[in-house]
Amino acid sequence: MTNKSPSVRRTALLASTVAVLGVLTACGSGDDTASSPSTLPGTAAPATDGTTTGSDSASPTTAPSGSATDSDTGSATPSGAVSASGSAGTRCHTFQLSATVGRNNPGAGQENFPIVLTNKASHTCTVRGYPGAAFTDASGKQLGPDPKRSSGTPETVSLDPGQSAWAGLTFSNPEVSGAHAATPTTLLVTPPDERDSLKVKWTGGQVPVSGNSSSVFLTVFSPGTGA
Repeated sequence: MTNKSPSVRRTALLASTVAVLGVLTACGSGDDTASSPSTLPGTAAPATDGTTTGSDSASPTTAPSGSATDSDTGSATPSGAVSASGSAGTRCHTFQLSATVGRNNPGAGQENFPIVLTNKASHTCTVRGYPGAAFTDASGKQLGPDPKRSSGTPETVSLDPGQSAWAGLTFSNPEVSGAHAATPTTLLVTPPDERDSLKVKWTGGQVPVSGNSSSVFLTVFSPGTGA
């Protein structure tokens, strides 16, 4: 084999180095938007009716799989965890929240439940927009289609430690609407822009799962508990 001259070897080495640097640059781009929280509809049956205004609404696509954790135990595993002593005014993450479902306030054939998120962290955080929600049976199988979003204007709700925000969950009473019904054991709740869900025991009875008037609707979060 003919030995290559030193200049040929240097040229080949330089070309190889440039190629490697190009690969490293592509893998580690300095795009400032990479650090911004992505807008995700949540793993707990994203609301699918994009009737909101502004850029706050999540696209009506299913989010990547995440974990659902029992809200009563507070054992959520953070995806993209932040320090427990994070700065005030940052977005609330799933592991910093607990979830409950308030008392039904029925009317005109409608069932109306408040989904309540409470800040259990030691610092202020915020929620904005719609929750994700899904009814599941004892085996974890989703019952019924993904909820839809009622029209509304999202507002940023600031939660000091112990404070709550609520979003409405509404559907037609199956006995009135004639929709096929099922009785869930659990409601999965995903906070806005989060992947991980909170499990809440469902005690609200039957919900519509198919047929006419089977849609479940969600509203944007507002301050308080909705009581």
